[in-house]
Amino acid sequence: MIPTGYSFNLDGTTLYLSLASVFVAQAAGIHMTFGHQLLMVFTLMLTSKGVAGVPRASLVILLGTAASFNLPVEPIFIILGIDELMDMARTSTNVLGNCLATVVVARWEGEFGKEHPSKVVQEALTT
Repeated sequence: MIPTGYSFNLDGTTLYLSLASVFVAQAAGIHMTFGHQLLMVFTLMLTSKGVAGVPRASLVILLGTAASFNLPVEPIFIILGIDELMDMARTSTNVLGNCLATVVVARWEGEFGKEHPSKVVQEALTT
């Protein structure tokens, strides 16, 4: 479950790209309808699947999304200055989402809570 999640369950990246796209539109003074925003989120959900393991790949996806939705690319260069910090937040959210998905699937399959602690953990608990 977790290796598949690292490639396909990119919650943090999708959230970041959605918010960054709305920021780009707001910075350019472009009003987007709710339908446009929803279409952009669904597009970003599909296009963000290939960014796992590639540093700064989300900026390429953001540039492509801006071009396809007729948004200017200049506000994206403002984001470039804080992208390294945002990358850490995206990664943390992605890992948290992957861990949560693993627990949900294990619970669904009835495997969660059946494991026994290792000898090292048992010894640490008894001392």
